[in-house]
Amino acid sequence: MNFDIIYLIILIVSFSGLSFLIFKKIPVLREMPEPEAIFLKKDLKKKIREKTKEVIKERSNSLEAILHKLLSKIRILSLKTDKKMSDWIIKLRERSVERTKDFDNYWKEIKASVKKKKD
Repeated sequence: MNFDIIYLIILIVSFSGLSFLIFKKIPVLREMPEPEAIFLKKDLKKKIREKTKEVIKERSNSLEAILHKLLSKIRILSLKTDKKMSDWIIKLRERSVERTKDFDNYWKEIKASVKKKKD
């Protein structure tokens, strides 16, 4: 028994039945009127929008002041971190210069000892 064929037939029949029902009901759905909002009427929506616009206009100055303070603090923090990082970079450069000096002295000492052994 090959169940794959049976599954395929059931799938095709189901899909064709659904597509038939959908295409049959599309014209009926287009003719239906659009439903009105159950909870909020148009007048109430309009009043809410106007009220929120008024509140936003009144509070926009305070919001801008808060935003200005926040951005200033962020700027100060970024400048402090930049200063700290530049200090770290300077220290790293100094360390690397000191290490290269020690490393160069090491090789100079080896060269000198090799020359002494040859002589």
